[in-house]
Amino acid sequence: MIFNEIRLKGAYLIEIEKRVDVRGFFARAWCEKEASMHGLPPRMVQTSISFNIKRGTLRGLHYQVPPGNEGKLIRCVRGKIFDVIVDLRPESDTFLEHFSTVLSEDNHRSLYVPPRFAHGFQTLKDDTEVMYQMTDFYDPRCARGVRWNDPAFAIQWPEDQRIILERDSAYADFGPETWKELEA
Repeated sequence: MIFNEIRLKGAYLIEIEKRVDVRGFFARAWCEKEASMHGLPPRMVQTSISFNIKRGTLRGLHYQVPPGNEGKLIRCVRGKIFDVIVDLRPESDTFLEHFSTVLSEDNHRSLYVPPRFAHGFQTLKDDTEVMYQMTDFYDPRCARGVRWNDPAFAIQWPEDQRIILERDSAYADFGPETWKELEA
């Protein structure tokens, strides 16, 4: 595995190292030992799947407030997504900055999203399936969101046609009230 730390400290774009032969290839998608060597939590306690019927489906931007401490490893196992993370750590040098990348069944990349980051994605193909592995159990009491098109983040989403839940469209602008929850 190749761990590429991105400019948002603690987040990694992870590439697989394929062992190719006449049958196809074999590769590790997660290794506790290698994750620990890069300062990542080695243990994943929960795996979830998001299946998305139509291209343009937008999910997010979701995060957890303390005591929630959910880091995520995101991988697109079928189809293709435009994946986005936003640093919501007020003490961070990259506070409110975002990073985006394409994850697909073809590139086999994963994105490690640290706790206190918002995460969302938009599908770029029909019938897209995304796998989440989490470092902590989901706690609905800690679940929060910020609006996908909040001007504070200036994210350039690729698809003009969007399928999005009212909940995700109705989040308030990111502001001081949100910061207080994140610092708790």
